[in-house]
Amino acid sequence: MSWFDESRLDDELALGAADLRLRTLAESGARVRREAGDADQAIAEVVARSQEQARPRAVIAAGPDSRLLRAVLEPWCPVPFVAWPGQALPGWAGSLDLVVVLAPDGGDTGTASAVAEAVRRGCQVVAACPPGSIVAEHAAGRWSTILPTTTSDQLATAVVMLTYLHQIGLGPSAPPEEVAESLDAVATACSPHRDLAVNPAKMLAIALADANPLVWGGSVLAARAARRVAESIRRASGRTALAGDAEHLLPVIEAARPRDVFDDPFSDDGGELRPMLLVLDDGADDIVLREHRGRLRAAADQRGVRVETVSSEAGCEVARYASLLLSGTYASEYLRLGLIEG
Repeated sequence: MSWFDESRLDDELALGAADLRLRTLAESGARVRREAGDADQAIAEVVARSQEQARPRAVIAAGPDSRLLRAVLEPWCPVPFVAWPGQALPGWAGSLDLVVVLAPDGGDTGTASAVAEAVRRGCQVVAACPPGSIVAEHAAGRWSTILPTTTSDQLATAVVMLTYLHQIGLGPSAPPEEVAESLDAVATACSPHRDLAVNPAKMLAIALADANPLVWGGSVLAARAARRVAESIRRASGRTALAGDAEHLLPVIEAARPRDVFDDPFSDDGGELRPMLLVLDDGADDIVLREHRGRLRAAADQRGVRVETVSSEAGCEVARYASLLLSGTYASEYLRLGLIEG
């Protein structure tokens, strides 16, 4: 059984033990800047070459990291777009198509296999990966370009690829500096050196400590951030954390036992972990999202389920996604820090 000691969130010794993980989060913005700077020349070269070619018939995002590109590009890309996370390519892929690959560490053999197949079929291939990696080696070909990366950061690698796709008119704007600034803002607000009373990630960790979180994001990117945040909470705590659409989370909220104000939190049966609704709000506001958000909040109010909201007002949608994801990840690390097995 574990219990949560919130005093550890402001304890220098406890924070020192988590310094490596927290420092890695704090450097998220710097990694985006580094990757964008290192790949700038390669992007310029492949963009110049693209101007001499016809627009691709379709864009295929290959490899297991393709889902983030799908979340960004599917609503925007002016040509057919497909994410293909397996080890092969669609049977129709050929020389008229563009294959883009995110391989942050470059060592995935399945991704390397998909890249080799793309080269064999004569596809135009653009891979964001470390030079000299197994993916880069398999991408060698006349119509291939490597966008060099070094940090193994999936988000930073995705920003590099999105910069290229935007410049050739196949993706929305995702300025690296704007994404980096949004990450820096979260790192400042959630810094371990900021007191519990003014630190949103530490406050969220306290709310998560006695709950089974239900994480909801309304837009496509916010929903992806919700899944990633739920994963980080599970890794940090070993507890249940669910992310899903409103129709998946509503039954869980509606099945919660109504809160009794007379419950003794210190009794043997008073330590039940109740659901908590965590809303990731990236500013998307259409009629369907408002309806889903309203149903979730109404059900939570009826059953006495706590609701917490993490929001972002960053400029572009990728920056808002990055902000939500980093905020939730910081909270997960503070949750890990405060939990004590006993």
